Amino acid sequence: MEVVEVLHMNGGIGHTSYANNSLLQQNVILRAKPITDEAIRSLYANLNPKNICIADLGCSSGPNTFLAVSNLVKAVENQRKKLGRRQSPEFQIYLNDLPSNDFNTIFRSLPKHQEDFRREMGDGFGVPFFNAVAGSFYGRLFPTDSLHFVHSSFTLHWLSQVPQGLEGNKGNICMATTSPLNVIKAYYNQFNNDFSIFLKCRSKELVKGGKMVLTIMGRKNDNPTFHLMELLARALNDLVAEGFVEEEKLNSFNTPVYTPSLAEVKSLVENDGSFTIECLETFQIHWTGDEYDNDDNIIGNNNNAAYKVARGLRAVIEPVLVSHFGEGIIEEVFQRYRKMIADSMSREKTEYTNFVISLIKK
Repeated sequence: MEVVEVLHMNGGIGHTSYANNSLLQQNVILRAKPITDEAIRSLYANLNPKNICIADLGCSSGPNTFLAVSNLVKAVENQRKKLGRRQSPEFQIYLNDLPSNDFNTIFRSLPKHQEDFRREMGDGFGVPFFNAVAGSFYGRLFPTDSLHFVHSSFTLHWLSQVPQGLEGNKGNICMATTSPLNVIKAYYNQFNNDFSIFLKCRSKELVKGGKMVLTIMGRKNDNPTFHLMELLARALNDLVAEGFVEEEKLNSFNTPVYTPSLAEVKSLVENDGSFTIECLETFQIHWTGDEYDNDDNIIGNNNNAAYKVARGLRAVIEPVLVSHFGEGIIEEVFQRYRKMIADSMSREKTEYTNFVISLIKK
């Protein structure tokens, strides 16, 4: 599987599109917003650039594409007014994702976004300049010393490739509880290599004093379980048992996903040496993207919660599944998957662990 060709969210604006099934990712962005806002406010106050170059890495397509960068621009404008500076800086926004991303939908919706933004900010404010940058962020994307701010949310758990040496991971589709030790090590080594390259590339591209805020889906402890992916593996195994999928077909399938621990992320940043950690926080969010109330119940909980979770995962992983298994099993596997999610949600607290790390280039 060539990750660069198949790793993209469901495009368009249809029923199973990422654009219509990304509430979870939206709420992750909003939960990280105080840290992101503070990072870019302090950057603007300290560097006072006439133009600010911002890169959003792993932008995908849909409303979240503009949410993150719009929040950053507004944070700078609020800081400008607070500091009493007359002239707004110009904003150069780079939206990055793999070439297979649905950039067409992004730019078809850009005029409406710019009009809404102009109306909200006032006539005297010039709208940002937007550019698409297609390519893997596990490599150089921008000229040396050209960026002021890098943002990435819910993307760095995706690896540049499926690790080598996973032949013993039978019945699993990622690093799982039953995975052999060599499989877990292979996933860790791939993440280690990828994240180290990511940091080296961004340290070249950011100006001195430039900042980067990364929100990374991770895990609480050393337990390698990624529960939602394990449930999907169970659904696929059921299809194998019933003869709908060949066992060898499943055993040859693994996803390029790794959820790191907080210690792993911190260690790799410190080993790279190019950045100072300004802030590092952890938060949990329910699989649906909804908030907990004070009694640990889900606000707005209903019988459709499992359907929402399954459809959200489908918007993310369907292209990868289709590339390996074909389209014929998709409806059936997600029907079974939804039932498994509902059962899991009825028995345990189902949530993602996320890390927000704010870095400044030395």
